[in-house]
Amino acid sequence: MRWVTRERPKTDRIACPWLIKRFIDPDAEIIYVADDRVLDVAQSSGGNSFDAPGATYTHRGSQCSFEVLIDEFGLRENAALARLAKIVHAADVVSDLRTDEIGPGLLAIGIGGLLVEDDDEQLLDRGLFVYDALYAWCQLEVG
Repeated sequence: MRWVTRERPKTDRIACPWLIKRFIDPDAEIIYVADDRVLDVAQSSGGNSFDAPGATYTHRGSQCSFEVLIDEFGLRENAALARLAKIVHAADVVSDLRTDEIGPGLLAIGIGGLLVEDDDEQLLDRGLFVYDALYAWCQLEVG
């Protein structure tokens, strides 16, 4: 399945592909496109859209796209994912940055990633390790 989102991924647009590939669709193809092309590309390719205005899976109410995917795919029972969702939320929702002590650090990694990597596919590849490591830490945290 193709999953389409906006180019230049930072927090939610790296966290969501990590979640999709690890828990929802291991064979997922993540496609980054210009903001105004997300819905058209998703529709024309038979894919899912995420983290973009009007996307199938995007911010809803106070939830960021990562949290929406967790709920939509019934993953909330995974305590480590629930813990990770709090961190991603804090890093992605500006007004909630200080709601989790790790949020500012994850935001810094996301911003720094954009500064050191011009290729979105490479940025995703590098970011997947960050989320693997963060998820492993969350598993320890929730015991």
